[in-house]
Parts: sequence; C-alpha cells; structure tokens
Amino acid sequence: MKTVIDNKNELIINKSRFISLIYNVSSIEDVNKKLREIKDTYRDATHYCYAYIIDNFIRTSDDGEPQGTAGLPILNVLQKENLNYVLCIVVRYFGGIKLGAGGLIRAYGKAAKSALITKDLKEGFLINVSFTYQNLKEIEYLLNNSQIITKDFEEILNYKANITCDEFKKLSKKLKQISDVEIIKKIYM
Repeated sequence: MKTVIDNKNELIINKSRFISLIYNVSSIEDVNKKLREIKDTYRDATHYCYAYIIDNFIRTSDDGEPQGTAGLPILNVLQKENLNYVLCIVVRYFGGIKLGAGGLIRAYGKAAKSALITKDLKEGFLINVSFTYQNLKEIEYLLNNSQIITKDFEEILNYKANITCDEFKKLSKKLKQISDVEIIKKIYM
C-alpha cells in the first residue's frame, strides 16, 4: 500500500491557473480541515475540486465544474497509483478560455499527477509506554527509530509513539521488561 508526501504544484493551462495540493490524511476530520485551510488560503479561486481515499471510503467533488470533469480525473490518478490515506485538491483560477469537458478532464488529471510524490505505507501501532525516570535513557534509546508523539513527565512517565510492526516485534520483549506497554491501535505510517 502507498500514500503520498505532502506536496504542491502549479500549472497554467490555456490561461487557467491550476494549483495542485496533495496530502497524507488519516481521517475525514483531516480532509475537512485541509479543505477549510485551502479555501481560506485561496479565497478568490473559482473552483476547489478534490478526491480522497481513506481505506474504502472514497469521495470526489467537481465544485461547480461539469459533472465528472474534475473530481473523477483526480481520483483516477490516485487509484492508478494504488494510494490510500490521501487527499488531492486542485484549486482553479479561471483564465477566460473554456476548456470543454475533455479539456477539463485532461487538465485536472494532469494537475493531480504533477503534484504526486509517493511513498510506501508500513503497518504499525500507536503505543503508550509508561515507565519510571530510571529507565528514561533506555526507553529513549529503544524508541529512537519510532515517532514519539507525546511525552508526559509526571511521577510515572508516559510516551505515545508510532512504531512499525517490525520494530515493535524487535523491541516488545525489552520494552515489557522495563515499562508497561499498551497498543492503542493499529495504524499505517
């Protein structure tokens, strides 16, 4: 399974400006947040067309363009790359020249493809690790290749981290010896 690296690209096609923005997302809330940000950033744009894939949940929007001429071509690019957890928004500033249905389909597909940089997704876990201060250095060392999201320094220390399945298998025995480890949920990273 693959996803994308957040990216932006701009194309001019027959005087229309197409700004492609592609994001790695994990939820519908992420999608809605990004859409609001883009609409605030590009307030005077003519169209905000998009497609996203989160597991089996797929949506497209033509945002005022003729039906099937914007969202579907964007989605086709994402599906051809076998992507997941991805949102692509193409912002259009109309340049005064009508492109026709075929021209719009080609333009939105080309715009989406121009911003695409992919990466492989790895299965992993969001974990919570609770431990004492005396084990801090060892925990930091063990989680060196993981993405530590939060660190709470109370009487007992708590770290939340994203860790790949392979890394967790290697470290789980050692982590369990010096801490309490709880798998919160399975993730893709």
